Amino acid sequence: MTTEPLAVRAPDSRGVLVATRERAVTDSLRSVAAATDQSFVESAEPIGRSAWVSADLVVLDASAARECAARLPRRDRVVVVCAGVPTIADWQAGAEVGADRVLGIPDDEDVLVAVFAERGTRQQAGGAVIAVVAGAGGAGASTMAAAVALEAARVRKAERAPGVLLIDADPLGSGLDLLLGVESAPGLRWSGLSVEGGRVFADALHAALPSRAGVSVLACGRGSSAGGPTSAAAAAVSEAGRRAGSLVVCDVARHPCEVGDSLVDLADLVVVVVPATVRGGVASERVLSWIGRRNPHRGIVVRGPAPGGLRGGDLAETLSVPVIAAMRPAPRLDASLEHGGLDLGRRSPLAAAARAVLDVLDARPRPGRWAA
Repeated sequence: MTTEPLAVRAPDSRGVLVATRERAVTDSLRSVAAATDQSFVESAEPIGRSAWVSADLVVLDASAARECAARLPRRDRVVVVCAGVPTIADWQAGAEVGADRVLGIPDDEDVLVAVFAERGTRQQAGGAVIAVVAGAGGAGASTMAAAVALEAARVRKAERAPGVLLIDADPLGSGLDLLLGVESAPGLRWSGLSVEGGRVFADALHAALPSRAGVSVLACGRGSSAGGPTSAAAAAVSEAGRRAGSLVVCDVARHPCEVGDSLVDLADLVVVVVPATVRGGVASERVLSWIGRRNPHRGIVVRGPAPGGLRGGDLAETLSVPVIAAMRPAPRLDASLEHGGLDLGRRSPLAAAARAVLDVLDARPRPGRWAA
């Protein structure tokens, strides 16, 4: 099947994002970036949410800091820089945006060099975030997310790469631990994890979570342990996994909410699972519209059966979104889920669709972008 090109953001596109009107500050930052071999992106105000969330380091002047503080979520790795000695107004702006440092140029240029150099060691190769969203109720996004995680873990084990983190961000679902058959395994759930205002260490998190076949699962839990993450917690955990070189796969609720917004914002690729029906296509159009306003790097997996003969190409043309894969119904899937959790055979349609999603991430024609 021929598909439209699909471009998604690459890890090395997350550089140093700069917003300042001070020419002297901009010139100094360019010199520091060149000296530390860091990518450097000047942003016209206002800074977009996607750029804000995905940048490894953000450098702002006081004006941009106040503007970002008013409408964007808190994040780490923010520095406020001014020409000369920082004033009270600069320090106040830094406090509003939650800046790590407030620096003056040229006196603090050596500190900037250290900050830029530290940024270069934080992101391990291979780290990425995939958000999987159902285009319509019952589309099977949770199953697709689990399939992508399991298939990725199989590949990464052979390559001795960091593991896979599967995040349950849909508290109204049945739970990804149940889907993988590890609901009775000891380990951390969202209700036992508190990361507000703190830092998450990926290695410790992997060790604390229930796991199966190389996939660590952070689930919402059930009963008295029910409840999902906050947007800050979901973003912190996802970014920690990505920085550590893990593949992070997020099962995101299809209804817009703060948690879904934050994960869609920072995802390298958003996969929308679309049933091969007219009603499924109509419902998915609304979901894709929401996602498209936040992240352009999206594609669809068309899931059969197609009772009316609707093809993936038809849906791609109607929805104006590239098809990553079109899959036939998976035989014996329900029985697998009822007895021990999802089990992917090499010839499983789910496994083939999962590999197609991973192929999008693996195709890197040039620095800064990925494409299929």
